[in-house]
Amino acid sequence: MTAPSDTGRVTALALSHFRSHRQTRLTFDARPVAIFGPNGAGKTNLLEAISLLSPGRGMRRAAAEEIIRTPEAIGWRIAAQIAPDHEVELRAEPGQPRTTRIDEKSAPQIALARLLRVLWLVPAMDRLWLEGAEGRRRFLDRITLSFLPDHGEAVLRYEKAMRDRNRLLRDGVRDPHWFTALEVQMADAGAQILARRREALTRLRAAQQVDGPFPAAHLTLSDDDTPADPQALRDAFATSRPRDMGAGRTLLGPHRTDLEATYAAKDMAARLCSTGEQKALLISLVLANTRALKAETGTAPILLLDEVAAHLDATRRAALYAELTALGGQVFLTGTGPELFDDLAGAHRLEVTETGGESRVSSV
Repeated sequence: MTAPSDTGRVTALALSHFRSHRQTRLTFDARPVAIFGPNGAGKTNLLEAISLLSPGRGMRRAAAEEIIRTPEAIGWRIAAQIAPDHEVELRAEPGQPRTTRIDEKSAPQIALARLLRVLWLVPAMDRLWLEGAEGRRRFLDRITLSFLPDHGEAVLRYEKAMRDRNRLLRDGVRDPHWFTALEVQMADAGAQILARRREALTRLRAAQQVDGPFPAAHLTLSDDDTPADPQALRDAFATSRPRDMGAGRTLLGPHRTDLEATYAAKDMAARLCSTGEQKALLISLVLANTRALKAETGTAPILLLDEVAAHLDATRRAALYAELTALGGQVFLTGTGPELFDDLAGAHRLEVTETGGESRVSSV
């Protein structure tokens, strides 16, 4: 097995009143982590805690107050040791937003992207190709953020300026100076967003394996022909003002982008593929993202794979484990039974049980 890098890896994790985990402390080494136990025991909660060590609302997109353990409702805390020598603490009190501390100093969430690269695949993503474009944009932006950590800052700037512009539209404001100021901000950030998404997709395409065990996808963006040019976007926003005023919202821009995927070998749109094929495409893209990041940085990202093994036949399951072993990064997998990980040699196995609403974790 390729040894993981000594950087960008979680070596210790402590949870306090985090969902079903009242008090949980774990340490990790270089081995892949196989987490098993019955449904509802609290396996996915462990993965969610690790996902929150990256910018954003984590793999469940939960608000801070939704994570607080009941009935105590005293707030939650995540503390993690990040190799080689960083400490991260996330905390949320009832009625308060989440706070982030890195090496005992307050920090913005976006700073987490410079410590860890975290990718995940969860059952909720199985309908990615069937539902609305918003989920696919989030998926695309997570990919982009993994390559370009400052991408999140551009997205936040764009969304803030757009919210302010939408407020003007809804209020019927006609003063062009107000709109121009916001459209300049949106155009500058929007051009960066468009360019970085395209750059990320170029890297992802190059890292796909055409003849591998998981199918390659042909990826396109619905706005591929939109110039990633600030002036062109400013002009487009200005021209669209009357139409946007009627709708009460901004009708064009990178917030309208859609990611389209085609099963390359079959030349079939992902939304028309079988459920198994759609899952295989998702796994293929996550693995391509991982390979590309390792090739670029020398370090594979942390992978969180929730209930993936149960949906694969024995051949593809073995192929996935072989790929993960070859990549050598830190990986956490969940499943209902230990037999799902028989082909994952040398895994650190954790069993999660639940009694009286409280999760307990033990090494096996």
